[in-house]
Parts: sequence; C-alpha cells; structure tokens
Amino acid sequence: MKNPEELKIVVKETYGKIASQSRTQNASSCCGSGSGCGCGCSDEAVMAEEYGHLEGYVPEADLGLGCGIPTDGAGIKSGDTVLDLGSGAGNDVFVARRIVGEHGTVIGVDFTEAMIAKANANKQKLGYTNVDFRHGDIEQLPVNSSTVDVVISNCVLNLVPDKTKAFGEISRVLKPGGHFSISDIVVTAPLPEKLKSVAELYAGCVSGALVRDEYLHIIESIGLHNVRVVKEKPVQIPEEILAEYLTDVECATYRNSNVRIQSITVTAEKP
Repeated sequence: MKNPEELKIVVKETYGKIASQSRTQNASSCCGSGSGCGCGCSDEAVMAEEYGHLEGYVPEADLGLGCGIPTDGAGIKSGDTVLDLGSGAGNDVFVARRIVGEHGTVIGVDFTEAMIAKANANKQKLGYTNVDFRHGDIEQLPVNSSTVDVVISNCVLNLVPDKTKAFGEISRVLKPGGHFSISDIVVTAPLPEKLKSVAELYAGCVSGALVRDEYLHIIESIGLHNVRVVKEKPVQIPEEILAEYLTDVECATYRNSNVRIQSITVTAEKP
C-alpha cells in the first residue's frame, strides 16, 4: 500500500483524467481512468444514482461518480450555507443551490484543479453568484470555523487517507447545531490485502473504504451526535474486474467470505 501522500497523487491524477470526460465515457471506462481504476465504480448501475428528477440538476455537472444522493433528506433549508466535499464538476452543489435559494450559499471543495476548472465553467454558464468552488484538501479545508449549516459529500471520503482528520474538519466548519449528510462506501470486514494493495483501486472508491463500524466510531469519537445510517445498499464487484486482480482461488475465497461492500448515507449533528 502506498503512503498517504502517494495515494493523494493517484487520486488527483485519476480524477484529473475523469474531469475531461463525459458521464458516458466515465461509465464505460471504469471511472474514466481506463483499465485499473477500480471495482466499485466500474458498473455505473451499481453505484451511481439517477439525478434527472431533481430540481437544480445540471447534466453537464453529472459525471456519474457518486454512490448516493446526499441532498436527499439532508435537511437543507432556504438561506443555508452548504458545503460539498469533493464537489467534482458541481453536481450536488447545483442541486443544493436550488434548495438554499438566492439567499443561501453553496461552497464546493475539490482536491483536483481540473475538477474545479470544470465546475467553474459550469457555474459561469449558469450565471450563479452564490456558488463558490475552492481548491483544497478535505483534511485541511479552506473554510472558516463554525460557518456552515450543512455538509454534504458523495462517495469521496473513502478516498481521504485520514478519515479522523476529515471528520474533525467537518466538525470544525459546522456551526453549533449544524449537521452533515454523507454518502460513502464502507465494508463489513477488511478487504483482502491483495485488493487493498492496488493503488488504482483506491481512486475507484473501494480499497480506501473502512469497515462500517470503524467508520461510524470515528464520527462519534470526534463528538458528533445522533449518528444514523439513513440509507444503504450492497455494491457488487463484477467478476471480470475481480479477475484483473485475483486468481480464481482468491476470487472464490473472497466471494465466500463475510466481506461485503456497501453504499451508505450517514447523518450526524454537531452539538
């Protein structure tokens, strides 16, 4: 397994390539990076949710990279300040903007410069003035403390090496009484080491995933309250993708193990 800084480079390079492609291209090329991007995002029907019915949806901003719809049930209100972590081309930002209205603000933070450029191009076309895209690291957010009402994120925190730092930053920027709604990937038990050791899988949403109980414990350990999993669904790794990384025997062992990959949407509140 690569160290955290090397993993961040893999993520940045992978999603830099994705930024130049359409949703259709990303779906057909395993997250847009060609072979080896990762199991979890290789089958769009397994991971990505359909956004077309949502008000504020901007097709050009939807790269098909999510694993949920974090704005659903997020309790966003008119006039709120919302922060989207790993905002990509702006998909969830623009949906959230429709909810907060003209008097609210939505901030999108992304680690990849190419994604910020694509999001800003979408913003310029739409003429929005209450949307702000910022380049930054989720472990060190470029956002002032206690200024955000709601934090959202869609299949991104699994890519962050230090989840404790990430959730600590979420707590820091939330106002007292603020809350988050985050869609993410977790596992029911540790992944086989051979899968975890493939750095490209890390950018494919699977090998950076924590065990579910550990993930929820981190949230509670930094003092966030009312931690709830409000939605979950299984994620299946296609056999042809498993075969790229495991032998037949290893594939069979994995399938017969108690390891399961899940997409969950979790919410919690800052006291």
